[in-house]
Formats: sequence, structure tokens, C-alpha cells
Amino acid sequence: MTDDATRAAAILAEHRESIDRLDAILVYTLGERFKHTQAVGVLKATHDLPPSDPSREAAQIGRLTDLADQAHLDPEFARKFLNFIIQEVIQHHKQHQS
Repeated sequence: MTDDATRAAAILAEHRESIDRLDAILVYTLGERFKHTQAVGVLKATHDLPPSDPSREAAQIGRLTDLADQAHLDPEFARKFLNFIIQEVIQHHKQHQS
């Protein structure tokens, strides 16, 4: 292997280590987030509140779109990702309502 190829392989390994670490952070962060949304779902069910809060959801999407801009992340991707999470949370809240 040439010096350039060796350097490239080392850089690739470093990037992959970072990606693996960040993937773990994402999974654990989502797990923590869902613990809180589950608690919200139980609270809503206990107090007969609707499983969805469109004004809160719109505010969150706006806030996270701004954060995505600041982080140089495609805002459309951030919106799609958050909408996916919100729909999952609403489904969990509906299960608590049953």
C-alpha cells in the first residue's frame, strides 16, 4: 500500500469511528426523547388531552428547522425527520388513549 493509500485508509477509519460514535449518540438520544414522550402520552391519557398538539408540533418544526440551518443541515431533511418522529410519538400517545 502506498503512503497516500495508507493515509487515506487511516482517515477513512477515523471518519467511520466518528460516524459510529455519532450513530450511538443519536440512538441513545432518541431513546431518552421517547422516554419523555411516553410520559407525556400517559399524562395526556390520564387527563383526557388529545394525543396531538398541532401548534406545538409546528413550533418544534420551526425551531428545529432554524437549528438545522445553523448546523448546516438540510432543513428539508430536518423537517422530514422531525415529522417522522412526531408521527411515531402521536401513535404512541394514541395507544395510551385506548
